[in-house]
Formats: sequence, structure tokens, C-alpha cells
Amino acid sequence: MQRLATIAPAEVRQIWALLEQIPDPEVPVLSITDLGMVRSVSPQGEGWVIGFTPTYSGCPATEHLLGEIRAVMTRHGFTPVHIVLQLDPPWTTDWMNAGARERLRQYGISPPQAHACHAGLPPAVSCPRCGSTHTTLISEFGSTACKALYRCDSCREPFDYFKCI
Repeated sequence: MQRLATIAPAEVRQIWALLEQIPDPEVPVLSITDLGMVRSVSPQGEGWVIGFTPTYSGCPATEHLLGEIRAVMTRHGFTPVHIVLQLDPPWTTDWMNAGARERLRQYGISPPQAHACHAGLPPAVSCPRCGSTHTTLISEFGSTACKALYRCDSCREPFDYFKCI
């Protein structure tokens, strides 16, 4: 047990750093840790347990991401690995870190406006290019189900808005 107490914290930090390198397949500027999909990392016996919450229960990328987690862990000698899917509570955009929101904007996707979502108000969606809030919803669904398509009324450019979930 002493080995676990002295080695595990450094290994846990190392595992988190490795998982930070796994990109989301739909928005490659974000990692699975940026999105808050990795819920926990903990030692168990001689191996590791990773708690993972997909962005939604039917996400087509889930199996791919689980495979990437297993591959990264195995490649770096963190085996055996057991991944626990945690569907309750469901994933929410609240779990995205601040850096993820800024990278979304720089990538050309307007980040979710959490304060509006929690208040039940329609969000004041900002254009990721010019910053204007004079925007118009074109379609409730954008390039993926988690995004809506907007157009900026100032610079006239279309853009995706990452919807609050």
C-alpha cells in the first residue's frame, strides 16, 4: 500500500497529461480533457481505472475515443486499464474548461454561453470572427448535432455555435 501512496499521484498526473493529448474527432483543437469527458483517473490493484463520460449517450465517436484511451495507456505502460462509462450525470458543456472555449472561438466556432443556458434564455451568440452579437440562427443543427448554424449580421460570415447541453 505504501507504493501506491507514494507513486500513484505522480502517475495520475502523467496519465492526465497523456489523456490531454487525445483530440476530439469532431473538433480537433479540443482534447477529451478540455471537454471534461475524462471524469477520473485512479489506480486499482496493478492497473488503472478511467472514468469517462461521452458528450451524449449515442455519440458515434465514443468507441473510437475508448480505443484511443486504451492505446495511449498501453503505449505508455499503464496497464491493465479499465474504462468506466459514466452516463449519470450526463455530460454538459459546463464541464468544458476556459481554454477550450477560447480555442473553439479561435477555430471559428462560437463557444456555448453557459449563463444564458442556465437562465433558460436564448443565448446572445457572438461571432467568433468579429465578436458581434448581431447574429441570426440559420439552422438549429450545424455540422454536427451539438452545433447550430448562425450567420453574423455584421460581417455576414456563417459560423457554428456549440450549443449548451
